[in-house]
Amino acid sequence: MKRMNLKSIMGTALLTLFLVACSDILDEQPRSIFEPGFFKTSQGVNGGLTSLYANLRYIYGNAYYYNSGITGTDEATYAQSADGNFKVMDISGQGNITSSATGGTGTLWDNMFPAINTASGIIENATAVGLDASLIAEALFFRGFSYFMLVQTYGGVPLDLGAGELKFNTAPVRTSVRNTVPEVYTKGIFPDLLQAVKDLPETSRLTGTATKNVARLFLAKAYLTYGWWLQNPNNIPTYPAADRKDPDGKDASWYFQQAYDIATTAIDNPGPYGLMDTFYELHKGGNERNKEMMLYADHTEASEKYNGASLTYGSGGGADNFACWMMTWNYTEIRSGRNPDGSGGAASVLREASQDLGRPWTRMAPTLNVFQNTFADKENDSRFDATFTMVYRGNWPKGGDKTEFYYGANGMKVYPGDPILSFLPVDPSTPITYPSGPGNSNVGAGTLPGRADYVIAVSGLSRVVYPGTWKLSTYRTDNAGGLGQPNAGITRPFNIAKFSEFYFVAAEAAIKGATTKPGKNARELINVIRARAGKWSFDRYNNVVKTTDNSEAMKAATPANIDINYLLAEMSREYYGEGFRWFDLVRTQKWNELASSYKIASSAKGDHTPVVVNRNIQPYHYLRPIPQGQIDGMEMTDDEKDAYQNPGYN
Repeated sequence: MKRMNLKSIMGTALLTLFLVACSDILDEQPRSIFEPGFFKTSQGVNGGLTSLYANLRYIYGNAYYYNSGITGTDEATYAQSADGNFKVMDISGQGNITSSATGGTGTLWDNMFPAINTASGIIENATAVGLDASLIAEALFFRGFSYFMLVQTYGGVPLDLGAGELKFNTAPVRTSVRNTVPEVYTKGIFPDLLQAVKDLPETSRLTGTATKNVARLFLAKAYLTYGWWLQNPNNIPTYPAADRKDPDGKDASWYFQQAYDIATTAIDNPGPYGLMDTFYELHKGGNERNKEMMLYADHTEASEKYNGASLTYGSGGGADNFACWMMTWNYTEIRSGRNPDGSGGAASVLREASQDLGRPWTRMAPTLNVFQNTFADKENDSRFDATFTMVYRGNWPKGGDKTEFYYGANGMKVYPGDPILSFLPVDPSTPITYPSGPGNSNVGAGTLPGRADYVIAVSGLSRVVYPGTWKLSTYRTDNAGGLGQPNAGITRPFNIAKFSEFYFVAAEAAIKGATTKPGKNARELINVIRARAGKWSFDRYNNVVKTTDNSEAMKAATPANIDINYLLAEMSREYYGEGFRWFDLVRTQKWNELASSYKIASSAKGDHTPVVVNRNIQPYHYLRPIPQGQIDGMEMTDDEKDAYQNPGYN
């Protein structure tokens, strides 16, 4: 296969890394190529292993891959500045997802197969160079994890990269055969992850490396996903064609039970992991690599080499972490008045490298449904406050503007740190007076009597002005009192897996019929998460410390019997905007039911009248297309190439 040869191992000519035993972090050293004999040395095996962690940066934090996991779901649609990459993913008449369109659908294919081949090279050569079983287990984890992500995205994928099934390939190959979904799970994913669980340590050997519970999480998720695939409740087609039968003769119930048992085992044996006390603390900048974050694509502001990308300017590609820019609207267009009548507009909210602000791209927008349905409880549930930026505060002195105050709404003075524009979580009893266009705020925000800040109710959000996402946003400590480096990629780790997911996996398996343990039925498991969500340590909307415990109210509001739809809503409350929603909706085959329409206002400033937009989600959309570059690079007949592609994308 064109993209599965030696020069593509970890995308050679990119960054190759080496482990240093005396360090507690991954020490990254550039290397231009991997040669076949390189993996027959201890240095080579360790270097390949470290490269697997570095490779995560090319997927997680990549804005286009992020787009493919959210746009078109019930969490987001395209925004005012979206190009075709984002519009086509919405499946709402703005173009079609194709094998040639980028949109992020090819990111996994392009990056996971080189990682798989690297892992196979480590596994085959590790024993000969005396690599410890726990280090081999890290390679096994990555191979199983990579195949799991691929099979969810594309259906059956090749286990043979040119040298035999699950073998390290060292020569370019231009033919390929896709295995079926059951073959990928039972030959690749399950054996690799089971062995990884057995041999990985309880505690990571270096900061952020794989452990027994990291492998348990993805094994449990793989069992859960395969159980759904075997059941196929909505008759979604698979490809390559295969009977919905397990080669080992086990039924879906067996896999759901395994998912439940593994997830609850991890909950009972957390090791160094656990839930943070509050949702705010989990996501607060500066609190990265906490006990709940189990696997992440690492970044740092301390070193450009270890960050894997520039610390001063984000190029929007490569190893940049730039996903959260996409759902950040252009708040820098907000204006405050130099004169009491609001005229003489001055930029009062400047682009800043802070978690409330960051770099705006306006490519993706939350739908109105998110605020009306998903986050209906905005008072008890702290996750709403700790997910979105609802208030934009004046920061003009950080840009060198020494003006003491400007004029905001109603001719009232606003000072640095004051709210300049606020999104209102609920419609006020007094109707907001909106301008017919941009108005004095320059973004179409309205006024309320007695308020100096311009306001927009979330019921009137649009494709051009909407609350930003806070929890993934920029955080730096080197701003020196100024605006810092807002154009640089995010120097925080991008999360891939959290300890909290064990509760959701176990609850979902219980809903699917798994026999539960005392104290761990679906409602009890989810109420652990909801109880945490009810505990506040900070009120971001009012910018004050808040030590309120609404956990009992949160638990009491949980339905007595949880179904899949409720669980999916709860998952969105917990993981909104983190990039994985498409996988949840595809696994449960609820995508069309939950995301076939949404509400939002247009891209015109001052438009706060949402309209219903319908999507045309078809069964074939439940798989992504094989990238056209892969198809074109294979020396096969046209019919063979057509047969290689997923139906609907030829």
